[in-house]
Amino acid sequence: MFQHSVAFDRPEYLALLGSIPLFWIMGRRSLAGLGRARRLAALTLRTLVAAALVAALADMQLRQRSDGLTVIYVLDQSLSIPAPQRRAMLDYVRATLEEHADPSREDRFGVVAFAREAEVEAPPTSAGSQSPARIESLIDAESTDIGSALRRARAMFPRNAARRIVLITDGNENAGDAHREARAATDAGVSIDVVPVYLPPRSEISVEKIDAPPQVRKGQPFSLRIVLFHQGAGDGAKPIAGRVQAVRKAAGRQTTIAEDAVTLGLGKHVLTVRQQLDEADFYTYEARFVPDDAGADGTPQNNEATAFTSVQGLGRVLLIENSERRGEFDRLADRLRAQDIDVTLTATDRLFGSVAELQRYDAVLLANVSRSSVDDADSSASFSDEQIEMLVQNTREMGCGLVMLGGPDTFGAGGWANTKLEQAMPVDFQIEASEAIPVGALSIVLDRSGSMQGEKLAMSKAAAIEAVRAMGRRDYISVVAFDEVPTRVAPLQRVGNNAWAARRIDQLGPGGGTNMYLGMAEGFAELRMAPAAVKHMIVLADGQTPPANFGKLVRDMRSANVTVTAVAVGQDANVALMRDVAATGGGKFYLVRNPRGLPRIFMREVRRVAQPLVFEPQTPQTPFAVADHEILRGLEGGVPPIRGMVLTSVKENPLVEVALRSPQPVDQKNAAVLAAWTYGLGRAVAFTTDAGSRWASAWTEWEGYDRFFGQMVRWAMRPTGANADVAVTAERRGEQIEVVATSTAEVGEPFDGQAVAARALGPDFEPIPIAMSQSAPGRWTGRLPAKQQGSYFMAVQAGGGGLVRTGINVGYSAEYRDRETNLALLESVAGLSARDGLPGKLYRQGLDVDAVHETNANDPYRRDLPPFWSSQSAWPWLVVAGSCLFWFDVFARRVQFDLAWLGTLATRWRDDAAGRRAGADDGQAMARLRARKREVAEQLVGQGAGYGPGRRETATSSAAAAEVFAASPGPPPGPTRPTGTGSSDEMATLPEGETDTPTGRLLKAKRDLWRERQA
Repeated sequence: MFQHSVAFDRPEYLALLGSIPLFWIMGRRSLAGLGRARRLAALTLRTLVAAALVAALADMQLRQRSDGLTVIYVLDQSLSIPAPQRRAMLDYVRATLEEHADPSREDRFGVVAFAREAEVEAPPTSAGSQSPARIESLIDAESTDIGSALRRARAMFPRNAARRIVLITDGNENAGDAHREARAATDAGVSIDVVPVYLPPRSEISVEKIDAPPQVRKGQPFSLRIVLFHQGAGDGAKPIAGRVQAVRKAAGRQTTIAEDAVTLGLGKHVLTVRQQLDEADFYTYEARFVPDDAGADGTPQNNEATAFTSVQGLGRVLLIENSERRGEFDRLADRLRAQDIDVTLTATDRLFGSVAELQRYDAVLLANVSRSSVDDADSSASFSDEQIEMLVQNTREMGCGLVMLGGPDTFGAGGWANTKLEQAMPVDFQIEASEAIPVGALSIVLDRSGSMQGEKLAMSKAAAIEAVRAMGRRDYISVVAFDEVPTRVAPLQRVGNNAWAARRIDQLGPGGGTNMYLGMAEGFAELRMAPAAVKHMIVLADGQTPPANFGKLVRDMRSANVTVTAVAVGQDANVALMRDVAATGGGKFYLVRNPRGLPRIFMREVRRVAQPLVFEPQTPQTPFAVADHEILRGLEGGVPPIRGMVLTSVKENPLVEVALRSPQPVDQKNAAVLAAWTYGLGRAVAFTTDAGSRWASAWTEWEGYDRFFGQMVRWAMRPTGANADVAVTAERRGEQIEVVATSTAEVGEPFDGQAVAARALGPDFEPIPIAMSQSAPGRWTGRLPAKQQGSYFMAVQAGGGGLVRTGINVGYSAEYRDRETNLALLESVAGLSARDGLPGKLYRQGLDVDAVHETNANDPYRRDLPPFWSSQSAWPWLVVAGSCLFWFDVFARRVQFDLAWLGTLATRWRDDAAGRRAGADDGQAMARLRARKREVAEQLVGQGAGYGPGRRETATSSAAAAEVFAASPGPPPGPTRPTGTGSSDEMATLPEGETDTPTGRLLKAKRDLWRERQA
């Protein structure tokens, strides 16, 4: 299968080989003194050195040809393709492999699944391997990016085979650029075949959009346009009957503005609804189509659309108060309304649920509200992490003001420490390096018995971790878990960065039985050692516990100034006991039916430990002005005294402006009363005392009360009407949103050349930067990705003026817009020719597996691509070889040696070989002699054994003689008398009669053998 050849990338250097004959011509004269043999060796080596260097200069390449073919199947798994056809793609892959792939020729295949992103389902492997039975990769199917899939497939190919991509898709891309990536692949030598996925014909009604102006003036009539589209199943599609509903949402109210029965034929339809808005607000319009026959509409997901419209008016603020103390800020709300500030008053049990709801407000006031203010375990009167994120991002990205008014339930005392809200404020909610200020200690005692396994233990751990994170760094924390015995999960120590305690709590697992008494006793022992002003225990259990003297234990805790809160999880807990523990311990009792309510309870209880942050001096303190801030403008004579405040720490940031400070505490870093700063596009204000209900009661009669709070709120509010001559629109285009800012000024110059800044907030509350560029006189455009479903809000600031906001809702994926196969794109991709090859093919039979077996036209393994050649540069090896040969060349010319010694060595070797052969012959003769001796010895022994018992001694001596005879190599000794010649024939014979004895016969045999050898 593989073939090898040599090529040169710079063949012009091969002309230097013509100089090699000059080496021989010049060498015959210059090397004449070396002798014929040495001269020939030197010239040969010199020729080889020159040839190696010339080949290296010509960049010699070792090439290897491969006839194998690697095919990467790229499978579209987006939502625009029905699930049965997505599954049929794998059957198609399997059929083509069985029918056309040839593993003996090193054919390979791979699989890439894609939608929004591409994932490798099977890397390139032998075509004889089993193809995937199902798609295992987790892919976001809300979008189609064919280009990224082609790019991923191209990167997968091995380097030793021809390459082809088989793209299986409906061609409906809504992200990326498929044609550009296909062109890049074919330019790299990759052929692309396309298998179209034909979408089944179906009737489809979609609400494409609501066309509404993003900003209108109060009382200005305008038209709301609802655009619907009917895609029929063929030319004979019937009209679809249904109802179009349009609603308007604002201020928590929903109003139906239109509901009409319609019958929609094929094509586009536009319904117009006239509107006039008489109140300044941020309005949300929703349109929905409801078919009479649900089966007549193929995809219900695209039957809704949303649009936003804002009406500028007086500044509007949202004032949130504690649900447990309603009416506490009614006076403040009335005084703000008297200054033409529209105030919406709500409580913590009726909080906002989306960023869209916050867009109607120019500022949000948190008036003495804690993070969690629950009356019972199942109450929802608390801020979730998502709602906190909405507040923060609405300030930073959309320019809304954020004001926190003090009180004993706010800032660090309200459980807001270590939250995103703290990041948005000009002060930190924890105090540092102030040993004179007391701290708190909290002991959390958790039931870890077997009945707590699962959600109850998981939520208990989550609640404990949240409580630890809400505590100050100087506070003390202890965590004890109990089953039959108590375990110190986190021994008592300062909270610090709280990560250590969170890790230990998270590692807690379920145990066995339940003994709450031992757990409480262990927690009490920990709290005894805490040098804290406030000590509190939270004990949680879900079952019965053995009888014990709980009354005495809790009374001892109260004597040590330790309060106890009891949390019973489920009806199986000893509710009566837990209620008595809380009542005696000076805490609160909670009966929790849903474990998900535990974090809110723990967040409320941790506020007890934060009470040292509440500073109430013995005598009222009069705050003094630190800087000439806009909030204090026109307030002559200073501000009245206050009787308390919440201690905070001013952020070390040059943007922070401290306007008022209290003379006490001594550490002035913790004594800020009024601080403000710019946070992103918005502004944030921290006022650490209250608005007159408890600590600032003297302020309510102060003549500057209205001016002070009015200027505070107006300073924080989002500017309104500053860019009345700028209109901002947003429109969805595929997987992007296009934002357009247009000058509407009738006189003067438009904002050409001025800086236009824009930012967006996505459905996940993550900020999205928008790069705005001028596209025409008075017109700026920018784009942002719209990969998620939900509401996107944009804020545009032109020429340093105020913010202009708009929004757009991505109600459904672009996949639900695609109703037909995009054959035009698929044909253009298949028509691209690979480098040095033919164009790809469009398999018009689609995913028909039978067509794969019936015809070779749909053969992705056809051999119409040029064979793949892999090359490896050989110049490093040539340089090394030339260097070695040059060394031998120098040796041959500089070192003289005689080869005569080779002849002597050869002669000696031949002689040694002959001697070894002769020795081998003598050895064979001696081996035969010894064998004969053994044979004779055995015969003699046998004869001696036949003499009977009376001759045993003789037989024994005969055997011994035989052994001696067999071992001796020469003639037998004995009674022979040489006659002088030394021959065996001249030996004297034994006396008559002695030859019949064993010894005589032995000697006779010895003589006979000797004669035989001599012969």
